[in-house]
Amino acid sequence: MPEARLEVTDALGRRVVPIVKAPFEIGRRETNDLRLAGSEVSRDHAEIVAAPDGGFILKDRASRYGTYVNGDQVTERPLAHGDRIRLGRSGGAEMVFLVTDSVPQAEKASTTTAIGDLRQIAALLEGLRALGSGRVLDDVLSLVLDSAIDVSGAERGFIMLSNPAGGELEFKMARNRGRTTLPGGSFATSRKIPEEVFRTGEPRLVADLLDGELANVHMGTVALGIRNVLCVPLKLVRYLDKAEAADVERERRIGVLYLDSREKGVLMSSSTRNALETLATEAAVAIENARLYRETMEKAKMEQEMKIAAEIQQALLPKTLRAGSFFTAAAASIPCRSIGGDFYDYVDLPAGSLGFALGDVAGKGPPAALLSAMMQGIFAAQAATSDSPSQTITRVNLALYRRGIESRFVTLMYGAIAPDGRLTYCNAGHNPPLIISSASLAVRRLECGGPIVGLFEGATFDEETIALSPGDWLIVFSDGVSEAMSASADEYGESRIVAIVEANKTLEPKQLLEALFADVREFARGAPQSDDITAMVLRYGG
Repeated sequence: MPEARLEVTDALGRRVVPIVKAPFEIGRRETNDLRLAGSEVSRDHAEIVAAPDGGFILKDRASRYGTYVNGDQVTERPLAHGDRIRLGRSGGAEMVFLVTDSVPQAEKASTTTAIGDLRQIAALLEGLRALGSGRVLDDVLSLVLDSAIDVSGAERGFIMLSNPAGGELEFKMARNRGRTTLPGGSFATSRKIPEEVFRTGEPRLVADLLDGELANVHMGTVALGIRNVLCVPLKLVRYLDKAEAADVERERRIGVLYLDSREKGVLMSSSTRNALETLATEAAVAIENARLYRETMEKAKMEQEMKIAAEIQQALLPKTLRAGSFFTAAAASIPCRSIGGDFYDYVDLPAGSLGFALGDVAGKGPPAALLSAMMQGIFAAQAATSDSPSQTITRVNLALYRRGIESRFVTLMYGAIAPDGRLTYCNAGHNPPLIISSASLAVRRLECGGPIVGLFEGATFDEETIALSPGDWLIVFSDGVSEAMSASADEYGESRIVAIVEANKTLEPKQLLEALFADVREFARGAPQSDDITAMVLRYGG
């Protein structure tokens, strides 16, 4: 069989590859005899097989973008010396099929060099391809730098990644030839070269920093004896079909790989530059995967911590049901996020009275939840003195104000019901609770009190005492109930709360609370929950 070879031109440059076996498989897959990296090269693109007459036949392996010989798309074609083969329509690889009885010595040397280059690149990428997204970012950066230093002969290597916020390059890791990480966060390196490479997306090779005006720009680097620099961009490349919009971004630069040394070594060779550019492309994917993995793990950790915080917050609240000889009550809170800023509490007062409170901290999420927990503690400490509701809220207001928590305040409703039906309450800027008569269904709003707590040091608060009749309902709620929004941007409103009580006045407080929450959810179906939903339902039994 005559000796055959392919003169290949692709993203890695020009090289000659011998066809040493049949079938000879070509494509992007690593196990292929000829691995190509073109944007239109399929994983298993084509193969060259032996013909019965001793020649060679090119076969397409159901590739996506087709196989072409001398401009014609083929599925199977006998090859002749000089045939031009193209994989893909335009963005693939170009090859020339050559067959002779002997190969000139110079060409053999070129082939050997090309094979060596490919092996060099394969060795570089082997470790990177083994990296799953489960590897942490530092591991990926170390592997990339060690591989780059090994193949280039550089003394030092640096990876700089762009800051997502400002887009500026930041040092992420520095390694030396001894496979050790260089300490510190700043180094005597050129800043101009990596910034230029990152801005333009083009590699930069400096054979001697002392040439021309470069010495003045890189005095710190030259002082270390560093003379040679190679810097390549880290680019995330997207392979697009021609049919896709032309303005779609084809690549995104995430940083640069920067190498320098005192001596040129192989840093100046074209094969080294080609290998490093290929490495940089693979490295960018590995680095981005590591970044995403770290973000995913941090997010999962945060979600777990928020879950634990939510469990703790629910444990701080009293049980949903509370009952005594003259009352039955039920309360619950559904946070807008994992944790919320609403709270409620019950207090057993002397002479058998029941104290109850419901508050709403300004804001949402962790800050509001922390202040809510603090407010529960402050309220419990102040209410235990058994003073009147207005005196208790006055002391709560002073305690919160003196803590000086900026832009944080709380609306608070506190009341006390005596066995004889006397209700004394103070409303500090909270949604007015509703008393609904069991006999006439008349509605009374409890508005007496004062401003929100925590805002004014000298704020004064009033209280009011009213008489309840057996069977009367008391509904205390946060604005997350009355101001719940529907998909059409309507508010739930107090009238719907009253309607739910009227329609379910024979139920127990727990069932009435569940009916209220179910109606709010149905009303807001299709719209996101925008606030914590908290309510307390209390029925006076007489």
